Amino acid sequence: MEEKYVPLVDTRAEEVFDALSSRFDEAEMRRVRSAYEFARMAHSKQRRKTGEPYIVHPIAVARIAGVELGLDANVVIAAFLHDVVEDTPYTLEDIRERFGDDVASLVRVVTKPNKDKYEMSKQLDNFKQMLNAMQGDIRGILIKLADRLHNMRTLQSMRTDKQMKIAGETDYFYAPLANRLGYYEVKTELENLSFRYRCPHEYEAFMRLLKNDARIMKRRMDEFVAKVEEVLRNGGVKARVLVVQREPYSLWRKMKKHGVDFHHLKNKHFTEIIFEDTEVDKEKAEVLRIYSLLTDVFREKPGGISNYIDSPKENGYRSFHVKLLSDAGVWEEVHISSERMARASQYGFLGAGEESYGVHKWLEKFRSNLNDISHSNPGADFIENVVTSFYNDDIMVFTPNGKPVILPQRAKALDFAFEIHSKIGQFAKYARVNGQLVSLMTELKRGDVVEIFTDEQALPKAEWAEKVVTYKAKRWLRNYVARLPKVRYDRCPQCNPIPGEEVIGFMGPYNQISIHKRDCPVAIRTASKLGDSIVPVQFSENPDILYPVKVRIRGVDRYHMLSDLIQTITERMRLSIASITTSTVDYIFDITISFSVHSYDELHEVINEIYSIKGVDEVHQVQQ
Repeated sequence: MEEKYVPLVDTRAEEVFDALSSRFDEAEMRRVRSAYEFARMAHSKQRRKTGEPYIVHPIAVARIAGVELGLDANVVIAAFLHDVVEDTPYTLEDIRERFGDDVASLVRVVTKPNKDKYEMSKQLDNFKQMLNAMQGDIRGILIKLADRLHNMRTLQSMRTDKQMKIAGETDYFYAPLANRLGYYEVKTELENLSFRYRCPHEYEAFMRLLKNDARIMKRRMDEFVAKVEEVLRNGGVKARVLVVQREPYSLWRKMKKHGVDFHHLKNKHFTEIIFEDTEVDKEKAEVLRIYSLLTDVFREKPGGISNYIDSPKENGYRSFHVKLLSDAGVWEEVHISSERMARASQYGFLGAGEESYGVHKWLEKFRSNLNDISHSNPGADFIENVVTSFYNDDIMVFTPNGKPVILPQRAKALDFAFEIHSKIGQFAKYARVNGQLVSLMTELKRGDVVEIFTDEQALPKAEWAEKVVTYKAKRWLRNYVARLPKVRYDRCPQCNPIPGEEVIGFMGPYNQISIHKRDCPVAIRTASKLGDSIVPVQFSENPDILYPVKVRIRGVDRYHMLSDLIQTITERMRLSIASITTSTVDYIFDITISFSVHSYDELHEVINEIYSIKGVDEVHQVQQ
């Protein structure tokens, strides 16, 4: 190591040791120092892109793991050693001999696999190795989070293409994982750093807008905070009151999602009240006392409460949110938490104490899903299926008897059905949300009461597989779609041919045949230009495939006319109606009905049946 870097390295290492000495005993500190010395020796000839000795990176990772995340001594030791096996001649056996099985196991989790041929790709195989570690000890993946956080903090030294690769991985995989494990501060820092390096110009412009907004609102918020503090002081409550500006990436994402500009974004900040710790079973009472004191002075927004005390998020987050009207005439969002609840957001899964209960439940569910994914879908979709379990946020909905069910945001009623039981999802037909009849593709909201109704004759729709959100629902529906008979042809979207019509086929560049009605303008035009691509086709009826059609019916109106039309299609022909539009002018009705048929012959059978109805004068197919 160059002499000029020695003071820098020694200072950074001693800062870590000083911070850890209050938590670790003497024996643990001796092992931590020994791990540092071993890592320093092993990496002695290596440099970072910045030119600094490589050991500054393991020191930083150990600091994040031990000081910022509050993890145990073996994790800190493994953090010092996390790159030794991958980047130096030393092996896992060397680490096991010096520091024991537990440390060696942790280092193995964060050591990227070195193979001649990768199962999916180097990146995906690395992700899979880490995720498999979650089947047992979660601590190894926390070291990887610490490693990724330091890499993101020092990403400016990398090439632009490397920045994009690392930032993309972070946004897609690591940040959602940190959130799911309850490490909110790690999650937000990873997201913001990823935003900064993926879209640097947009990030800088957004930060200027945030800085200006904070300046504009400062006086208003100072007055609001002062009044809140006075209310708490008069009520004998010891608490900190902070104005927290929401994170850049979170606001940017909301801006894109809702299609608004920065100035029309709502809730760019919130006020946090953090009261002194009390006994756990008395926290809710203290929250409600503070809420009562505030609403004696401030007007409360109707429906503005979110109670994460009784219904915590799945990552363990607990707080009580309420919206209060300030003297400036603005609804201010206020979060009420204990110091213990606030610590949970920093120290996450392993440091959250009782808050980790929800995460333990999620881990059990995730491990079950991970085992299922590994056996049923080991290919390139593996990571995509896993990441669906990392939902950025979740909602709590309820069964009619009050049982809570946690789902990702934007989950549909059908996701709820599969979460209850796969049989319920398989035969689900419709739902009631808060007593209202809705389709299975209805998006659920926090607090909804959901009831699913089933029918063993009901068949899922293929497009539902891409609309549901949860892994359970996606897996079952995708497997269902995969078992459906494959359509060999691409139907022309302009003429929409159905089996039994006179059709013509054209061979495409990838041996895919597009089929058209013989009078289709597209077919006529294509035949005149690419006549050699014409091929014979057998577009036959398949009992498992239906094709949407639309017919228009005109005639003389009478009592029960619409009922007779519906009965003819649904009862006599046993076909499902998708939609009906109707109008009547001076006793002449005009009705358009959309339904699905198996073939052209079946369509004409329906038309003939409709013609036989008294009062019907005209029936013809309408082009979709």
